[in-house]
Amino acid sequence: MSDMQSAASTGSSTLPEVTSMSAAQLATLVHSQAETIAALQHQLDWFRRQIFGQKSERFASEPDPTQMHLGKVFPVPALTVEEHKSIAAHTRRVTQKDGADTGEALQFFDESKVPIQTIVLVHADAKDLKSDECEVIGEKVTYRLAQRPGSYVILKYRRPVIKRKDTKAILSVPAPAGFLDGSRADVSFAAGLLMDKFAWHLPLYRQHQRLTAAGIRVSRQWLTQIAQQSISLLAPIYEAQFDSIRASRVKAMGETPIKAGRAGHGKMQAGYFWPVYGQLDEVCFPFHPSRSADFVCNALGLKHAADAVLLTDGYAAYEQYAEKTGITHARCWVHGRRGFFDAIQAEPTGSTEALEQLKALFAIEEDIRDLKLAGEDKQLHRLTHSKPLVETFFEWVDRQLERQGFTPTNPFIKALNYVRERRSGLEVFLTDPDVPIDTNHLERALRVIPMGRNYPRFVIMEGWRFLLPGRRRWNRRCGPVFSEKWPSTPAWSGFFSAGRSVHNYRLCRNRRTSSFGRYRTGAQVGPRRSFNARSFISKSASTYR
Repeated sequence: MSDMQSAASTGSSTLPEVTSMSAAQLATLVHSQAETIAALQHQLDWFRRQIFGQKSERFASEPDPTQMHLGKVFPVPALTVEEHKSIAAHTRRVTQKDGADTGEALQFFDESKVPIQTIVLVHADAKDLKSDECEVIGEKVTYRLAQRPGSYVILKYRRPVIKRKDTKAILSVPAPAGFLDGSRADVSFAAGLLMDKFAWHLPLYRQHQRLTAAGIRVSRQWLTQIAQQSISLLAPIYEAQFDSIRASRVKAMGETPIKAGRAGHGKMQAGYFWPVYGQLDEVCFPFHPSRSADFVCNALGLKHAADAVLLTDGYAAYEQYAEKTGITHARCWVHGRRGFFDAIQAEPTGSTEALEQLKALFAIEEDIRDLKLAGEDKQLHRLTHSKPLVETFFEWVDRQLERQGFTPTNPFIKALNYVRERRSGLEVFLTDPDVPIDTNHLERALRVIPMGRNYPRFVIMEGWRFLLPGRRRWNRRCGPVFSEKWPSTPAWSGFFSAGRSVHNYRLCRNRRTSSFGRYRTGAQVGPRRSFNARSFISKSASTYR
């Protein structure tokens, strides 16, 4: 927004100033305002695509005008009399069915992982027959995929208390030790709780609903406590895995924002996950409250393996770390390609040509994956096929920058300067077969963060059921943060700190009025308690609990 305001203020003049200008000054002013309008239009198009458009960067080039469409054929000459001859009949393969009747040839599951419940079906005429009246000469098997209402099991430990008659001693087995002291949760329940939340993106409040539907009555804050205590037990594994990533010769690093806690009245605290990807397909997500360059040194350390390579995007913090430690700094080609994709509206011809060249470069990497090349064979394939394309691309970039008619603020010029300034880092993958051409593997790993970032909090979605009478005004003033003193009301703790970080109506950036905003608070009762859930999920500033 600050860029748009600064761009809007550039070239602005009052009416008296304009009337006193010469023709040359007016031409300069008009040219400056045209550049400002183009820059603002580019930003507006970007925001419109982020909100309403498709966010995929998949590029489809314009069709070849010489290519015929489907169904279009060349004109055929007049039909001539054709001779025919008879051929031998052929057979067709019988379509294979889904195994609903036989099932033996189509086993679609792993018996070692999926529990099997066997149901024996006996013919009605054979139910009353005795063993000496019939014999089983075979068996037919049919499989059906079924689902049970709930997957939770209660483990009931019965411990008899025994009294010896001779010594009068009381004997009883102690209660089995749990993985958490004093907790009734089994380790399998905690593992499933974390998997459902972080791997399958099922928030805790929805898991609580599922537990309630299965007949298990536990509080929501108990689920939060189990999750936090279980995560703390995984800290040694996290540290060991992070040490393994630091020891990797090739590693990738990035950052993604996350809202957590309060930063003041009407604001939420912005923090950052810094995912780090190791050479053994390991990934860790260290958290830091800011985007400071010092955290890169704290996370990766100053010592690294011999000939180590750090693959990142264009953020300057990584370049500072590479200069400080001497590590080879590789750059991501996808981030360089993104600039040309965003500049299609400003310069369609040049941007399309750049995307076509990069498309051919990425096609070579796909061939390497299909051929399963590695080591020297992979490096030789890149030097033979990719290096000429890279050299041709940068020669084309230099020619485009020498052209006249583009301003430095043009998105196409920015994309050209971005790749030319980072040429040395972009060419690292040509001489090192272990270095990927992009950071897509890291981007795929951190998708779990934005996918759960805007999950709605239960205090908004259904919190009105837990509010006591007469709390409507208080909720609008203080937000839906409940006290532990109230029975049957949740009290969430912060995800990163002990402070509460639940979604608060008074902190929400989407609220307009107390009654007619984009959505209503959970405290809103009566006919206006409904709200647009889709708008809330897509635009809310809440953290993902």
